[in-house]
Amino acid sequence: MAGGKLNKEINLKFLTDLFKKKDKNAAAGSAAVQPGQAPGTVTPDGVVISRPHTHLEINLVPDIKDEMIKALKFRNLVFYICIVVSIVSLGTSIIFVSIAAGQQAAADGKKGTLDNLTAKLTKYSDLGDFLTIRDQLDNLSKITDNKKLLSRIFNTIAVLFPSGSNGTIKMSELNINLASESPTISFDAQADAPGGDDGIDYNVLDSFKKSMQYMRYDYGSYVDKDSNEIPAYCMIENGTDGATLSDPDKGYYAYWLIDGEGCKADGVKASDYTIEQYNGQNVVRIWRTPQFQEWYQYSSSSTGSSNQSTNASNNSYTSPSKPSISLDGEIENVAHFASQCITYSGTPTSEYVGDADSAVVAKIQYRANDSSSSITWARTNSSCLLVPDGTEGINITDSSNGRGSSDELVLRFSAIITLNSEIFKFNSHHVLAMAPTGRFNVTDSYVQLQSMFTERAADCAPGDTACSSSLTGGDF
Repeated sequence: MAGGKLNKEINLKFLTDLFKKKDKNAAAGSAAVQPGQAPGTVTPDGVVISRPHTHLEINLVPDIKDEMIKALKFRNLVFYICIVVSIVSLGTSIIFVSIAAGQQAAADGKKGTLDNLTAKLTKYSDLGDFLTIRDQLDNLSKITDNKKLLSRIFNTIAVLFPSGSNGTIKMSELNINLASESPTISFDAQADAPGGDDGIDYNVLDSFKKSMQYMRYDYGSYVDKDSNEIPAYCMIENGTDGATLSDPDKGYYAYWLIDGEGCKADGVKASDYTIEQYNGQNVVRIWRTPQFQEWYQYSSSSTGSSNQSTNASNNSYTSPSKPSISLDGEIENVAHFASQCITYSGTPTSEYVGDADSAVVAKIQYRANDSSSSITWARTNSSCLLVPDGTEGINITDSSNGRGSSDELVLRFSAIITLNSEIFKFNSHHVLAMAPTGRFNVTDSYVQLQSMFTERAADCAPGDTACSSSLTGGDF
């Protein structure tokens, strides 16, 4: 700024001096232009007529003026932007106010409707019952998952407690607890010696305790030949006498109410199955026990070398008719029980035909001529334990000698058994307990209970040395 101001003052002084010199020169050698005389005319006196003096306007503050102009332009721009923003804000505010007013009006209308409905509901006398039912429906799936079937205890205890040649155990009192995560049964019982011997055999109780590790159960679902699950309510598993349906030669089965509502999948035809009559209803017999001999048969067209093809490289045999059960226990093309616990496997028992060192060829030749009667079938149930902890799952809390109702010597004892919770769950269908021998209980459990209970044995009378003394020892 100092330099700029100095330059302006120097230029101003230079111009002032310049004009002064021009004025002096003009006064000395020239005359003013008179009317009618043109500039440059020489008068008789020898004076040259000059132009009139020219006035110059000098802007002494050009930078300040430029800055002022820029400031004015910027101000105008700011004013313009502010005006535009104000207009937009005002329009937006008007829109929001309109929306809020509309929402409020709608809310007021809904509130009025709710008030009217509330007034009607409060006049409904059964409102409390309705709300209770609605709440139960909302929790229906949870209730179903937690539902337990106490009736399954009858089949369970019928398998747990032995009777017959190995001794008999009868209960005088039974308590069942399904409230805890691991259900338990506690009972008072008495063990009778096998064969009706008048003596106390502690081995009956010892064997009873050791049998807990072998107890199993089974559950699953019945399926049609296309492996479609059949609803549990469509199956009849007990006869009119309450006993489990069974055949002494073939095993256990159930009846499928194939014509029942919702009892078959879409596309399933009753004509594809063998229909029987049971209590006036059309039913299909479905075997729970696999029919190995029937299901493993090849069709008659598969016998003979002309209809057989072998492939020794992959150890396979191709038959025109595929069996319903394979040697690894896979069942298909026949209605059956799909167990969640039991697996099956078959092992050829006949000697192979051909070179003993060529297992592949020998097996193919064997399969070309075998029948299911030559197969040894095995059943495995390693996961579904009726008493999960085995011998540790039964706790003998007390034992003593006594006299039974017929004055026979018995061993009285109290025990608690912890059972698998799966057998009581509602979602576990078609549950059956299994004895160590692999058999199910097929007797009407309700009737069988009558023979499983007896009155509590009496204490040994004073002086009854036969009762108070131990005849046979046992570890339990």
